[in-house]
Amino acid sequence: MPRLIRNFWILFTVPLFLTAVLLSTTKPGEAATLIPATPKIKAKGYLLIDYNSGRVLAEKKSGNRLEPASLTKMLSSYVIAYELANGNIALDDDVLISKKAWRMQGSRMFIEVGKKVSVENLLKGVIIQSGNDATVALAEHIAGSEDAFVSLMNQHAAELGMLDSHFVNSTGLPHKEHYTTPRDLAKLATALIRDFPEHYKWYSTKKFTFNNITQYNRNKLLWRNDTVDGIKTGHTKAAGYCLVASAIRDDMRLISVILGTRSDAARSAESQKLLTYGFRFFETHKLYSANESLTTARIWKGAQEQLPLGLAEDLYLTIPKGQYKNLDANINLDARIVAPAKKGQSFGSVNVSLGDEQYAKRDLVALSDIEKGGLIDNLIDEIKLLFE
Repeated sequence: MPRLIRNFWILFTVPLFLTAVLLSTTKPGEAATLIPATPKIKAKGYLLIDYNSGRVLAEKKSGNRLEPASLTKMLSSYVIAYELANGNIALDDDVLISKKAWRMQGSRMFIEVGKKVSVENLLKGVIIQSGNDATVALAEHIAGSEDAFVSLMNQHAAELGMLDSHFVNSTGLPHKEHYTTPRDLAKLATALIRDFPEHYKWYSTKKFTFNNITQYNRNKLLWRNDTVDGIKTGHTKAAGYCLVASAIRDDMRLISVILGTRSDAARSAESQKLLTYGFRFFETHKLYSANESLTTARIWKGAQEQLPLGLAEDLYLTIPKGQYKNLDANINLDARIVAPAKKGQSFGSVNVSLGDEQYAKRDLVALSDIEKGGLIDNLIDEIKLLFE
């Protein structure tokens, strides 16, 4: 029996976009929709993605290994947030400041050796002030030493799929074996926002005062762009000026990664270019929700005759703006489904295409368990199958 194919839903049609694209669906009298080339970005590497769909909207050398400077602290704060969430530390814990933490060079929170500072204040020092001293103090508090903490960082990086990254310290100080990529940093930013939203909110804080010293968040986009709500800057002579930024507009969140620009002003300007491009020419839609029944399939020899099928995860698509009209989506079901069926087991797929390009393909999974039917039901179905 040939594979059962059902036309499921039509939403929009969009052709592939090139340097400048004239949509083929333009009707007589309609203005053509154009998508320009990606803005020229002066950086060693960059990436722009949609947070929900993960679709890449612009990139250059996004897989190249580059020095991250203080963007490293994004991973340090992820590990700290993980430890907080699991109850291993608490925000009101007092941390005894070691000589090593106190002596850290570069950006500092200005903590004092031998004093006790709360985890909460130190974490604000890491995120808002980018304090190397605060980062090392928390690393020692969590793991006993910075080296042990770095081991945790690399384990978390591997679990997050940051396969082209390696870290040798918690702060981002230069080292030939300390590197990451724009792509891996986008994965990390996504994980921070998704896994620890309350923690992520601190990345939008514009200033923090400690020990009578007020320092301002170095992410200048927080002042210049109301849609930007994080996340982190970095700079060393070797790495250049770096910025990972995230902005949300009309429920669409973008993440931009810029590595290796020439100045503080440049990293902000280049990040703004990417974000403006993404919001101006693209839009994101949630097509299907996880565990929502999209269709039912006949299941043979089961305790029930109908098997509800849906997706294991929400499905978002990012498409050229204004083209939420003619998406071709279809459901492909397995030709013959026989009990038992286990929840989460795949029995087909949903395919979504825009013109000639496939935008998404997701497994259709069982939304419930269906056990084998009784002897009589099995015999009846066996006879019916002979005529199928």
